[in-house]
Amino acid sequence: MSDQAPEKTEESLFRAPPLAEQERMIEALLFASAEPVSLSEMEARMPHGSDPAEALVLLRRRYEGRGVQVAKVGDAYAFRTAADLGFLMAREQVEQRKLSRAAIETLAIVAYHQPVTRAEIEEIRGVSVSRGTVDQLIELEWIKFGRRRMTPGRPVTYVVTPEFLDHFGLENARDLPGLKELRDAGLLESRPPDAEGEEGPEPERDDDTGDMFDDDADAARDDDLIEDE
Repeated sequence: MSDQAPEKTEESLFRAPPLAEQERMIEALLFASAEPVSLSEMEARMPHGSDPAEALVLLRRRYEGRGVQVAKVGDAYAFRTAADLGFLMAREQVEQRKLSRAAIETLAIVAYHQPVTRAEIEEIRGVSVSRGTVDQLIELEWIKFGRRRMTPGRPVTYVVTPEFLDHFGLENARDLPGLKELRDAGLLESRPPDAEGEEGPEPERDDDTGDMFDDDADAARDDDLIEDE
């Protein structure tokens, strides 16, 4: 008889809250938690004697048909947006894509030497131009096809687009800065560093002559074309 007395005292001291109050507790736990909450976690947090499973049934029933519902995620539970309202959460976002070095060099050559053919781009860069590089610039609407050259094979040329000029705040291609302006602004070194992955020594150049495209083209010819003299 003496062993049963403490159990009766314990039951009287830890009386479970009403079921409606337990439902409110679970609602607060799910709302405040960044992760789904399991039944064992609910039981550990709620007052002694609570029945989170039964309270959860009432809570899920209460949220049926609402914009937010109590969803089961594995062995835990969490508030989730109703599936039929998911489209309200979607939004379009512009993805910023960084141009590769090859794309930047190709774009610069087209801008300063337009109209220019693929062969001329490759001659200036000193390496072949992949189709993907040109396609990317065309997709961005920064370059477009120009007139075909009246030479054997009639190769197509490339020119910059009005979108390119608008993006860089230029009225026309003649407003592009020349080599001297780029050097004065600290954007161009007189002798650029060796490109990664390139083999063989860099051809010798005069210290006062820069080559913004890291190629083997004649620097003096670049100056004339870039500064539009």
